[in-house]
Amino acid sequence: MNMNRIHRRICSSNRWRGFVRTTLVPQALEGTELGDDVLEIGPGPGTTTDVLRTRTTRLTALEFDAALAAALEERMPKSDVTVVRGDGTAMPFEDGRFSSVVCFTMLHHIPTPELQDRLFSEARRVLRPGGVFTGSDSPGKNLAFKLIHINDTMNLVDPKTLKPRLEAAGFHSVEVRPTPRVWWRAVA
Repeated sequence: MNMNRIHRRICSSNRWRGFVRTTLVPQALEGTELGDDVLEIGPGPGTTTDVLRTRTTRLTALEFDAALAAALEERMPKSDVTVVRGDGTAMPFEDGRFSSVVCFTMLHHIPTPELQDRLFSEARRVLRPGGVFTGSDSPGKNLAFKLIHINDTMNLVDPKTLKPRLEAAGFHSVEVRPTPRVWWRAVA
């Protein structure tokens, strides 16, 4: 399990939903055209999915945790979102399928930098030429964030290394903004 019970409760709360809707997703996607076929990696309970499905024609949510994937599939309208249970480091999608790939506040749940790099390579592989990989993660610098992750996977992404890691995965035009959250945009 990558998220403990307290963490899951927080990520399903009304307060978090409000933050995602009004701040997290709008700031991360500012100036980004997602296109017609979007892949969201690691939606968890689907709070970000609720916002994303209004911004594209077709949305696929790839969730590693079986219980979270089942719950998300049950509550999402079939016409809006396709939920797939799978691993972001070994995606079950064909090369060049998606117009964009996004992930929000989930990279720190990937247990090692090597697996994060595999996720970056997979995101690049499933993107169409010119497609965008974008998202954000927490810098994890405050005590509350660390407490939420007790008995939980927390492998923070160093913003200083993110650009070269994305470039090594085959992306170009990589932008990384380290504050207040770690934000990135990269082109396939």
